[in-house]
Amino acid sequence: MTRALALLAPALVVAACGTAPKAPPKGEPRKPAYYSDDGPPDAVPAEIASIPDAVPTAEPYHRYANRPYTVFGRSYAPVVNDEPMRERGLASWYGRKFHGQKTSTGEVYDMFAMTAAHKTLPIPSFARVTNLKSGASVVVRVNDRGPFHEGRVIDLSYAAAMKLGIAGPGSGPVEVERVFARDAGTIVAAAPRPPATPAISATPPSASPPAVATVVTPLRAEPPVPRPAGIETPLVATASGGFILQLGAFSSVDNAESFRAHVTRELPWLLEPVQVAPAGGLHRVRLGPYKTREEAQAIADKIRASLDFAPVISPAQNAPPR
Repeated sequence: MTRALALLAPALVVAACGTAPKAPPKGEPRKPAYYSDDGPPDAVPAEIASIPDAVPTAEPYHRYANRPYTVFGRSYAPVVNDEPMRERGLASWYGRKFHGQKTSTGEVYDMFAMTAAHKTLPIPSFARVTNLKSGASVVVRVNDRGPFHEGRVIDLSYAAAMKLGIAGPGSGPVEVERVFARDAGTIVAAAPRPPATPAISATPPSASPPAVATVVTPLRAEPPVPRPAGIETPLVATASGGFILQLGAFSSVDNAESFRAHVTRELPWLLEPVQVAPAGGLHRVRLGPYKTREEAQAIADKIRASLDFAPVISPAQNAPPR
């Protein structure tokens, strides 16, 4: 997997980037909405429901995992401060395909640990994730990047998804709220505890029952209105200059248009249109211009991984006009 996200890393194929499962034919039962190439473990531990939540601690931010990065034509700027954050959206999860592989921190992903991936929260940091349908909530440690699927805000470990009740459906609406080491006491106090085994009382039946102690848990202050969780900017240059990716050149405009349609179908993650630019008797299929060579190279590497051919990168000013 290597979900570790270095700047402009081309191999960003994370669980949340996977293709969503296709709907079954009419009349067939709907299967759980796992990623098409992932799924739950072969055997679920009986004690998975009792796995403790992550406890927020003050950890230094990772040296490399918080740099700005680009995935699928979008740039993300991870947060590197201690400001509160709250957002709502869909949570998904990743399981056995990535179990034992490295996360963005270089740590080994354990689907039975209480961890998560987020696009812009600091690595490492902690978040409370609440199922908006059931009210169930867990605290997870963010140590990975993702999910890069429209509408999804967090990718949970399998254990966290099980405890929230979204492992079977594959995803569910949640609220994600950043928590800090200063919240640890409140979180531990509020955590559910297993029922105590009743003790055998030596008090005679006629005696008055002992007084029951009341535990008062301090209320958490309502956090300030959160700001957006991330910064997303298009990579395509709006002015002249930059770099062009040429995917092919054809003498026939029909062949060029057919190839353009094929590329568009095979690369649904592209955010900009594939162009056909006639020049010098050829019809060139291309993308861009991109602001920097590095951004163009990142897209070229992703195309090579998807379509098994390498686009040609050239300065936009040297590319044939449209």
